[in-house]
Amino acid sequence: MRGGVLAIAVGSATCFGFSGSMAKLVGLGGLTPLQAVWVRMAGAALLLAAILAVFRPRALRVPKGRRGFFTAYALIAVAGVQALFFLAITRLPVGVVLLLEYASPVLVVCWVRLVRRVRLPRAAYAGAVVVLAGLGVVVEVWHGMALDGLGLLLGLIASACCAGYFLMSDGYGDDVDPLGLIAWGMAGAALVLAPLARPWEVPWSAFGTSVTVNGRTIPVLAAALWLIVVATVLAYVTGVTAVRRLSAAIGSTVSSLEVVAGAVIAWALLAERLGAAQIIGGAIVLGGALLAQTATSGVSRTIEAPEAAHRPASPVASEALSRSLTRAASAPASVSDGAD
Repeated sequence: MRGGVLAIAVGSATCFGFSGSMAKLVGLGGLTPLQAVWVRMAGAALLLAAILAVFRPRALRVPKGRRGFFTAYALIAVAGVQALFFLAITRLPVGVVLLLEYASPVLVVCWVRLVRRVRLPRAAYAGAVVVLAGLGVVVEVWHGMALDGLGLLLGLIASACCAGYFLMSDGYGDDVDPLGLIAWGMAGAALVLAPLARPWEVPWSAFGTSVTVNGRTIPVLAAALWLIVVATVLAYVTGVTAVRRLSAAIGSTVSSLEVVAGAVIAWALLAERLGAAQIIGGAIVLGGALLAQTATSGVSRTIEAPEAAHRPASPVASEALSRSLTRAASAPASVSDGAD
């Protein structure tokens, strides 16, 4: 049984690994990055909602008194991360914005420690710092650059939204179905992003064309469907299934394979290769993520009853930190589309 669930977790990481390459193929077909993101969110929302309506209709019910949470999840955890990222890269280099956005593990650590007043082991803080250092190597921050003030602000807000995503994803109660939350989050994000993505201007005729990359001719529609069905819906569904049956530490560690999967897929489909800095930086990022995950999982196994200020980390806090650091570990694989 354990082996089967681990296989599902590996499959989820592999599915997520397709997102960068598929988004790039859709972009080569003529869609702007924001249009590709909108198509991804809207298509995934429609497909997941349809599946749930047939096989699990109760999942689409928003529990009484939780509309605010669902709205915040759509605005902050999904739409905020997507929109602010693309606004920021109009004023800053993509690598710098990625570094800012994936600073979210530090924000999660600060929130858990200062707001939730949960004591974390020193290795958790060390892991967050190591992750940031590794990301700095990945984007090669030592190259000279002049930072735009507004772009910097947008990038930092995007990072805060990204941290909110992890905290809210682990903070819902037993009355919220995670698949329903994902479906409504994507639908809300598509609605909020519509004025920016301007879907009425999407060159829909592009889906009837093909692009040739690395000697292969690939239909744009096939790439878009793969992005929606495999890299989004299937990836989320299998990910939720695996994490609910595995411990947070094991599930999040296995999901780190998205980095490897993304790099291999981009190499196979697009003939893209990572430079030495990206390989070294990626290894540092993974090391930091695993350091923090090991620390937080160790704490979560020795939970005590909640007391006042200095209580050990709860499963929610530990899982939020573990997932946020794993998410940061996916940065090298996300550079190609900036959306995952």
